[in-house]
Amino acid sequence: MSGPRLTARGRAALALGSSARWASRVTGRGAGAMIGGLVAMTLDRSILGQLGAGRRSAIITGTNGKSTTTRMIAAALSTVGPVATNSEGANMDAGLVAALSVDRGAALAALEVDEMHVPHVADAVQPAVIVLLNLSRDQLDRVGEINHIERTLRAGLSRHPGAVVVANCDDVLMTSAAYDCPNVVWVAAGGGWAADSVSCPRSGDVILRDGAHWHSTGTDFARPTPQWSYDDDNLYGPEGLVLPMRLALPGTVNRGNAAQAVAAAVAMGADPVAAVAAVSGVDEVAGRYRTVRVGDHTARLLLAKNPAGWQEALSMVDKSAAGVVIAVNGQVPDGEDLSWLWDVRFEHFGATAVVAAGERGTDLAVRLGYAEVEHALIHDTVAAINSCPPGHVEVIANYTAFLQLQRALERSK
Repeated sequence: MSGPRLTARGRAALALGSSARWASRVTGRGAGAMIGGLVAMTLDRSILGQLGAGRRSAIITGTNGKSTTTRMIAAALSTVGPVATNSEGANMDAGLVAALSVDRGAALAALEVDEMHVPHVADAVQPAVIVLLNLSRDQLDRVGEINHIERTLRAGLSRHPGAVVVANCDDVLMTSAAYDCPNVVWVAAGGGWAADSVSCPRSGDVILRDGAHWHSTGTDFARPTPQWSYDDDNLYGPEGLVLPMRLALPGTVNRGNAAQAVAAAVAMGADPVAAVAAVSGVDEVAGRYRTVRVGDHTARLLLAKNPAGWQEALSMVDKSAAGVVIAVNGQVPDGEDLSWLWDVRFEHFGATAVVAAGERGTDLAVRLGYAEVEHALIHDTVAAINSCPPGHVEVIANYTAFLQLQRALERSK
């Protein structure tokens, strides 16, 4: 592929966006991806569609796991050919423009997209595959109630009947969004957090659960039969396919992410064996899950952004570690309302040393106190790590707290 055919205005917009990106980098203001994309979009509102034309793209969305699943899909699709992707997680229009403009020759694209942006992004890039992960409460002060998000996704998907929708049939809301689509690949990707889907999004009737199965009491809306599923050892696919799957990333939730990634990549032409091998090799996602040296400690970095994500991250914590640092901010990208802290089960740390950190560490400390978790309060996350007993430390941080920690670690090198 020689690259998308751009208009003269589109070429000029990208050139000026590239200049803005360069200026941002050399002045130390940032990586420049967002400003470059914003400048290009301001000069040509059709630039996203121009960059997406002629590619086979996958759009990945959901409350949790977008970056990880996108990274896995990009790895799996790279067994087929070059892939353009927003690997740093900039998942709104400007970030997508930046990602697609970097590698204009790639015939494939794996694009993480914010849930509220999926309809118009899909209209622009005409994706071959749309991956629906999960929906739960996240930044209610920005995006509103999740039933509204489900209806928005459902309406957006109805405009793309030719797309293959890879949907998590264990998630009631994502199942509802995909239910009427003509070409759905159902994946049993897990649904550990069910607190936000106790009623049917279509009728309002109660959702009843019996093991993995669920159904609405008032309609025929029920969990579809999955074509893909997984257990602790294998990935199971259509026509009796069984593939051993050993992931580098921890946690059951990442096995679900991997199942959807492989299903999506196969729908776009990847060989299942090669796809599983590729996703199994992913060991870091934009700094998440990596282990770093912090003074006399090693620290594994985990990201969590909402009640469902926090519950999954806490399940990955090594309780035998010398300490656990939990860092919470309340900036706009995090959601300024931290009332969700009271929906997360922070109990059961046992004798592990716990430190509350971050700009909103005091809010967290109050929650830990009510959970009867012995803890210290040290707002600076690096100092909190250094306060732990010698040895390995597990660090869980929300979005801006995680970014601040990464920058602090870079400065200390």
